[in-house]
Amino acid sequence: MSDRLAIAMAQINPTVGDIAGNVQRIAAAARKASVLGADLVVFSELVVCGYPPEDLVLKPSFQNAVIDAVTELARLTKSDLPPLLISAPWRMRTSVGDGDGNAVSGPEALHNAALLLDEGEIRAIRAKHALPNYGVFDEKRVFAPGPLPGPIPFRGFKLGVLTCEDMWLPDVVECLEETGAEILLVPNGSPYEHDKPDQRLNHAVARVTESGLGLIYVNQVGGQDELVFDGASFALNPDCTLAAQSVPWIEHVALTRWARDGQGRLACVEGVIAAEDRGLSAIWQAMMTGLRDYVGKNGFPGVLIGLSGGIDSAISAAVAVDALGPEQVHCVMMPSPYTSAESLRDAADCAERLGIRYDSIEIAPAMAAFGTILQPVFGNRPPDVTEENIQARVRGLILMALSNKFGPMVLTTGNKSEMSVGYATLYGDMCGGFSVLKDIYKTTVYALANWRNRHHPPRALGPAGVVIPDNIITRAPTAELRPDQTDQDSLPPYADLDAILRGLIEEDLGHDDIAARGHDPALVRRVWRMLERAEYKRRQAPPGVKITSRAFGRDRRYPITNAFVGPG
Repeated sequence: MSDRLAIAMAQINPTVGDIAGNVQRIAAAARKASVLGADLVVFSELVVCGYPPEDLVLKPSFQNAVIDAVTELARLTKSDLPPLLISAPWRMRTSVGDGDGNAVSGPEALHNAALLLDEGEIRAIRAKHALPNYGVFDEKRVFAPGPLPGPIPFRGFKLGVLTCEDMWLPDVVECLEETGAEILLVPNGSPYEHDKPDQRLNHAVARVTESGLGLIYVNQVGGQDELVFDGASFALNPDCTLAAQSVPWIEHVALTRWARDGQGRLACVEGVIAAEDRGLSAIWQAMMTGLRDYVGKNGFPGVLIGLSGGIDSAISAAVAVDALGPEQVHCVMMPSPYTSAESLRDAADCAERLGIRYDSIEIAPAMAAFGTILQPVFGNRPPDVTEENIQARVRGLILMALSNKFGPMVLTTGNKSEMSVGYATLYGDMCGGFSVLKDIYKTTVYALANWRNRHHPPRALGPAGVVIPDNIITRAPTAELRPDQTDQDSLPPYADLDAILRGLIEEDLGHDDIAARGHDPALVRRVWRMLERAEYKRRQAPPGVKITSRAFGRDRRYPITNAFVGPG
């Protein structure tokens, strides 16, 4: 019986579809782990193809490219790389019951599989058993579930391998423990949510408590479309104590050393516990990570932002500078006759503090031109929201023209409170390719602004100190589309609005439940109706960083045509 085992947790940032690039990252991390003395290197879920690949995995050419990549990685373990536990979409036959208690080979199917590569070969394959089919996950759409797995023999040890969702339920671990597994290895593709670290740890602790086995949890890091992955890989001892924790938000290879204790169990005898990242700091890192990888992985040369002098565009600019650097951020002020001198001053001040290019383009001539063009049809009808929307659409047109001419992606600046109730203009301020505030409520926007002025985030490329002028934070929010306008002309106070929206969206509460918390029943009904009626706008909004458990999009799928608008 072997007594000692060194296992490296390799959290890397793969790109979906960049199979060759991902193989290079895997190999580089494995070599680093080998220098540290690793006997085995464990990677995150579907690391070979990137996660989540969605319907890409249904393409036979994609599947064949993955097979070739895994075969090459296996070959490298003959002499160049240490043994690897990787994950990839994999076509294979698994055993199924024949109805009489006998196991027979089933039809070939595509699985989300973990593969042990050692001494030049694929030594073992274990298919993911529990396929998530909720929130952002659609794995039952593209993968077949695997059977309950047995342990994998490795260098005198028995490894219990389970993939992501397999850890959230007791069945797989129970089977592994009963069939002799000595340690649990969990490749993961677990997207960041503001309360996800506690959920992960609670499920891991439950599985360790039930089995009495130590556990290594390896998570992906980086951004993929709307999802961000925080890494934060960890290891737990058989007594549930934290044995190791990887640095969050960056690629990181961490070595853990395991030895048998007095009871013959594998316990971690060496591992570094890095600091956690929680609260507003983690949200800021999520926004930075999501934007950086969306821009970088899609090949944009930078971003373009309409800087209005308001808090949403200021926060968006600050995140962009922290993520990309000031040289990749271009801001444009587009004043109208209703833009105050205060907004002009605050926007210029913010741009100067961030060290970014700042231009000003007057939109009054365009407003006048549209007024002239439309006058024969509009006649003598008085100005209303139509003219307000024209201003927003003129600004969207200018930003898109600059984007087309010079190449940077337009970053939209609307927040979740506004998108919830439709306080945004289609083809106007909703123009753009990505949003860092899409899943951030307005009250959180203010908290983030104050936080960023007091902290310089790790790995931020922007300046330290106050980057968002105090006046932007303290003044009443306004779209400035008509004289003396404020947001509260159309919306409830944001503290009330956000509390009601969280109840409706994240908690899925009914009208009476939210009213029972002390909110005016008439206001709850009004917010409910605004939320449901704005679905058609949200369907046309750009993607944005997922922060909560119910981000708009795949997390919350509501019909546009919807006659149910709540009580009253």
